[in-house]
Amino acid sequence: MPQAFLLGSIHEPAGALMEPQPCPGSLAESFLEEELRLNAELSQLQFSEPVGIIYNPVEYAWEPHRNYVTRYCQGPKEVLFLGMNPGPFGMAQTGVPFGEVSMVRDWLGIVGPVLTPPQEHPKRPVLGLECPQSEEDIGQLFPLLPWCPREVKNFNWSMRH
Repeated sequence: MPQAFLLGSIHEPAGALMEPQPCPGSLAESFLEEELRLNAELSQLQFSEPVGIIYNPVEYAWEPHRNYVTRYCQGPKEVLFLGMNPGPFGMAQTGVPFGEVSMVRDWLGIVGPVLTPPQEHPKRPVLGLECPQSEEDIGQLFPLLPWCPREVKNFNWSMRH
């Protein structure tokens, strides 16, 4: 497991120097702290055209993201789903990996405010857990898996991230 470090508030100014301190907390806390550390490094990246807008749901959808990790990052898992590109109607709205809005809100029971990102594309507004659109690929993924749990209480065998 990677060493986790306390980084302070998620809203620290970019580039603020922070002294890493070992974190003896829970697995979920360590995971979140490692995410914050990596997020601080990623925020230093500079892009040129055609990249004009960058969505970072770990920042603006922190509460639902933290709620998800705290609830489902508990102990060993049989399966780990990894995602690299947050969809416009999934994680970009909810802060939850593979997080189609109705699945996050209604099935997983994840709640929390989603803030407005610093810049939004006019065709991709962030409406959070009230977003009426659905991430089609995500909605089609889980029913295809024969071992997909039908009840959220049976979902603790996996972690999607």
